[in-house]
Amino acid sequence: MNMQTTSRLTAAETALVEAFGAQIGELPGNGAVIGTRDRLLDELKKAGLPTRRIEAWHYTDLKNLLRSVPEVTLVSAIDPAAPLVEGSRVLSILQGSADAKVAVEGVEIALFKDRLADGSAAAGLTALDKDDAIGRINGSFVRDGYAITVPADTELDAPIELQALHAAGQVHTRFPVSFGAASKATVIERHRSVSEGAALVSSISDIALEDGADVTWIILQQQGAADTHLGQIRVKLGTDAKLRLFVINAGGKLVRQELRIDVAGQGAELMLRGVNLLGSESHTDVTLVLGHNVPHTNSTEIIRNVVFDRANGVFQGMIRVAPDAQKTDAKMSCNTLLLTDDGGFSVKPELEIFADDVVCGHGATVADIESSHLFYLMARGVPENKARAMLVNAFVAEIVEELEDEQLVEALEGVISAWLEKHA
Repeated sequence: MNMQTTSRLTAAETALVEAFGAQIGELPGNGAVIGTRDRLLDELKKAGLPTRRIEAWHYTDLKNLLRSVPEVTLVSAIDPAAPLVEGSRVLSILQGSADAKVAVEGVEIALFKDRLADGSAAAGLTALDKDDAIGRINGSFVRDGYAITVPADTELDAPIELQALHAAGQVHTRFPVSFGAASKATVIERHRSVSEGAALVSSISDIALEDGADVTWIILQQQGAADTHLGQIRVKLGTDAKLRLFVINAGGKLVRQELRIDVAGQGAELMLRGVNLLGSESHTDVTLVLGHNVPHTNSTEIIRNVVFDRANGVFQGMIRVAPDAQKTDAKMSCNTLLLTDDGGFSVKPELEIFADDVVCGHGATVADIESSHLFYLMARGVPENKARAMLVNAFVAEIVEELEDEQLVEALEGVISAWLEKHA
């Protein structure tokens, strides 16, 4: 039952409403954008933050988990970080403000705040459904980002890194990106905190792959221990388009990463791989809604999770196969290493199939480290803590190794190893 009534605003809801009132005069946008912002904020105020009564948020009670919202904070200058992969073209978004001077040869780049100012962004500031809290929050408060177009038949020889760095406060960004027909590119969407102060971060990437486009998109989330990260990626795949989507969560206190994917062209292929590293008292939720809407499309989704301490995680995976989507091949699995008695991980795989000539399946496992594997290493002189770290690393590194770029694999394995050294 998806009915929710709000008789009284929580402290976090009140803070969002008050923050909007305080910022509305300085948020970029023409009349159409301001009207859209007002409507989204009003919808958020009336519905409230979602609770476990909302099916899509059943395992992430945002009303209860989001206890407070930090104020908008003025911070001193933040210096860009070294790119994850040497040679990448870095597009910096520092404390929510994009760099007007960036350029990538052969790629069209515009500041999102300019799209807000001229009203061309208004149509995209939408909530996808009545439970889309991230769409409402981001649409109400977004200030900047990049609008990127990779022209048809363009092949980029180095990754583009969307480098979103922030300190404390609120940061709301947007990245509409279009890949033209037969284009090929790698994009790293990197979110990282540079301070210990609490932050509320929302980010939406609107991605369109035209016919025959071949794209690798990496989401690397490394927020601070006190941060809330609300992320959403909206994807549409054209005919014969191929998307390799990798999601790595290695930070944040409260994280919700939504993947809304529409496979709209025949012959399209999606490969989704995810790694969730959970420690302390964090809560991380990855929610996938994948629609196979035409015949002859393929997808594979593999999620690996590691849980330490009192952390809790969620993976919700919905695959919908439309009546006309014959010959769909869709497989999904979620595997979790639960290395604590105090933590937990909830898995909710779903299939809605309305076609009769398909190959679809899902599976999930939850386990501790296999004792025989641990014994094998210890019998050869490896200390127990080192042996456990090696086995955990191998469990998640297997996913990253599916990337074809050796530099990218090495960089992501370094991120994973550093996190495990700190938490294991």
